[in-house]
Amino acid sequence: MKKKMKVLISAILIGVLMFGGCAPAKDAKNETTNTKKEKTEKKAELADGTYLADFKTDSGMFHVSEACDGKGTLTVKDGEMTIHISLTSKKIVNLYPGLAKDAEKEGAELLQPTTDTVTYEDGTTEEVYGYDVPVPSLDKEFDLALIGTKGKWYDHKVSVSNPVKEEKTTELSDGTYEMELTFEGGSGKAKIQSPAIVTIQDGKATAKVEWSSPNYDYMLVDGEKYLPVNTEGNSVFEIPVTIFDKPMEVVGDTVAMSEPHEIDYTLTFHSDKVKEVK
Repeated sequence: MKKKMKVLISAILIGVLMFGGCAPAKDAKNETTNTKKEKTEKKAELADGTYLADFKTDSGMFHVSEACDGKGTLTVKDGEMTIHISLTSKKIVNLYPGLAKDAEKEGAELLQPTTDTVTYEDGTTEEVYGYDVPVPSLDKEFDLALIGTKGKWYDHKVSVSNPVKEEKTTELSDGTYEMELTFEGGSGKAKIQSPAIVTIQDGKATAKVEWSSPNYDYMLVDGEKYLPVNTEGNSVFEIPVTIFDKPMEVVGDTVAMSEPHEIDYTLTFHSDKVKEVK
């Protein structure tokens, strides 16, 4: 009898342990599923494209230029978000997406500045440093360290919020124009010719852009692929102009190398530097 009782108790204990062990495993699975869901939802916050968004910091000494009205240009590509901010001067020489202690470590990947020209309400302009800052999520503070000309790193908290889709803005009426453009990106070996022909119809702008090379087989604008409109000579494309007077991000795929390569570029179409084509 005692032997039977021992067997029964052992069976009960094994059952308890089995069921007790499954519960955490199930919770862990649910937790993993929820985490994946959260990441998917996070990536789907905004559709690919360009937005104006508020950029807030925890310091009156570190903020975007007054000419930018507290905003930066938020670019969403493949679910990843980056905001370009133009600062107040050239005194901040690097940024780091994280803590200052990590920025000081060997091998830390620092954000490098661009030289931006900002225009104030009175028409005056100024050259300042700008940065492309990765944005992990909207409406939540994240760490962004900075180093100035004195060589000391500082911790800051920043946030990005209120994204508004950027639309084409120009006072030009429907017609065809020669418009100056500024080209940046790549190795500098290939460029897009300026001025470019821009056609505006029903408020929508399309640019005919010609590369200085015949080796571009497609371009991407806001994730849409555009093929060349010619078969001989330098590569020519007709692409939409998504924004005037600010850098517009595009991708050019070149076959000049051993393998095709997609390269990031920016084009700035200057709506104040135009000549109407009769």
